[in-house]
Amino acid sequence: MSRPLVSFDIDGTLECGQPPGVVPLALVTTAKRLGYLVGSCSDRPIAYQQALWDALGIAVDFTVLKHRLGDLKARFAAVAYYHIGDAEADARYASDAGFRFLRADATAHAAWAAELFESSG
Repeated sequence: MSRPLVSFDIDGTLECGQPPGVVPLALVTTAKRLGYLVGSCSDRPIAYQQALWDALGIAVDFTVLKHRLGDLKARFAAVAYYHIGDAEADARYASDAGFRFLRADATAHAAWAAELFESSG
């Protein structure tokens, strides 16, 4: 059964980022609970990303560098691919990799959070 894949930028996107973003960790854990493939795609080194998730107690399916977002399609078959981020670089890498970009800002967050989980039906 194919499921959605959701990639999260860290800084400026997740509430635990530096700077903090608008995306709560509860959204990450909800996606995991629903069976989505979840992980991070950041400019932060892989070791940093893995240590962050370990410290948070969240078992992610992947950690990749932002410019390698497209590699996830080769690694994981998914019904849909999403990347959530706060910067133009996030939007560009998502578009180049064939992902749907979801902007991590207060206005957009409410709309796409509902859309993201509505598809879990």
